[in-house]
Amino acid sequence: MREAVRTGRLAPGTRLPSSRQLAADLGFARNTVADAYADLAAEGWLTARRGSGTLVADRMITRPILARSVAEPSGDPCHDLIPGNPDLTAFPRAAWLKAIRRAVAAAPDDALGYGDPRGRPELRAALADHLARARGVNVSPEHMLICAGVSHGLQILSGVLAGRGARNVAVESYGLDRYCGLLAAAGLKTLLLPLDTHGTDPVPPVGTDAVLLTPAHQFPVGTALQRDRRTAVVDWARQTGGLVLEDDYDGEFRFDRQSVGALQGLDPDRVVYLGTASKTLAPGLRLAWMALPPTLAEEAAAAKGQTDSSEVFSQLAMAEFITSGAYSRHVRAARRRYRDRRDALVTALAQHAPKVRVTGTAAGLHTVLGLPPGTEQRVLQSATRQGLKVAGLSRYRRERSLNAMADAIAVGYGVPSDAAWPQALSALVRILS
Repeated sequence: MREAVRTGRLAPGTRLPSSRQLAADLGFARNTVADAYADLAAEGWLTARRGSGTLVADRMITRPILARSVAEPSGDPCHDLIPGNPDLTAFPRAAWLKAIRRAVAAAPDDALGYGDPRGRPELRAALADHLARARGVNVSPEHMLICAGVSHGLQILSGVLAGRGARNVAVESYGLDRYCGLLAAAGLKTLLLPLDTHGTDPVPPVGTDAVLLTPAHQFPVGTALQRDRRTAVVDWARQTGGLVLEDDYDGEFRFDRQSVGALQGLDPDRVVYLGTASKTLAPGLRLAWMALPPTLAEEAAAAKGQTDSSEVFSQLAMAEFITSGAYSRHVRAARRRYRDRRDALVTALAQHAPKVRVTGTAAGLHTVLGLPPGTEQRVLQSATRQGLKVAGLSRYRRERSLNAMADAIAVGYGVPSDAAWPQALSALVRILS
């Protein structure tokens, strides 16, 4: 910490986490952290006032980090601000262990067999109830299918669509390339949807069999699909017999008002809903789910088979975690934590980098920062020198897209721990101010 203050990585005035919080993040005894804070305050690096917390002292930086030569390698990034991942230090270990113990103790003997390809009935029932309350999804447990990630679910759906004779799937102009790769592996051609100042125009061209969307919080642009466009794409599916594949990206993390309900609720027979625990809990759980139209459920279960299934005790633990109320409590706490980080980011940029345009802040674990024309690559290079791992918006632009957006970076605020976030934010502000 002394070195971070000396070199400027921790800027004067930065508020540090409490000794209790930092001790929990680092796995130290609280007295160890409290003693270190006291030593640094005595040396003049920190200031501690009752009611104000512990701050970096306002003093001259002796070796500015920006003095480093541009050509000098900086080593591995100190802070990961790539969008799409949660704070893994906040995983509710104690509550999850309790759920595992209860689930294993109550598990029937048949849970240890090969089981139903759709997943454990306890989890499908718990998810159907939770999604109805939290996301407005209308599905019966029989039409739920548990999979090992949204990518796995999309792989299953791609095979089903190709087997039905589908040829074309429309996708958003900006998004993850691996999804297009999964569609292409099944022999499906991707068509690009136009993008304008209101976000994605979801009504696809003639000859489209399905549309893949992230309507709750478009990745990576960050917009929510507007009401008239939500109804328009559902009307298209009804009229043409097409399908809408809804990736409910960041759907649980709406900050400023009640979450926008899932698109699936408008027409459960034409919309496939895909959700995951990767953002709310951890990607390592390999738990995701699909709410399927009745006409697709049997084919999707057959296409999945017994392969790539989530481990049975994880499914049982997740069911217990949901039904006990622990999942909803965890999501509410995570939503508050990420909203506080979002607010700190917006406030810091307004004060120190007012020319940066901040968009996509209504939900999710990332925001988009608009830059002056021609500066995206220069900002990315500066971020590397500051020990920040960030993504340029151009990284997510689909090949062949005619709708290029202005220079910008997509900044994720989910990964850093509560202790590391102030340092990451200070470094980000420095490269943008």
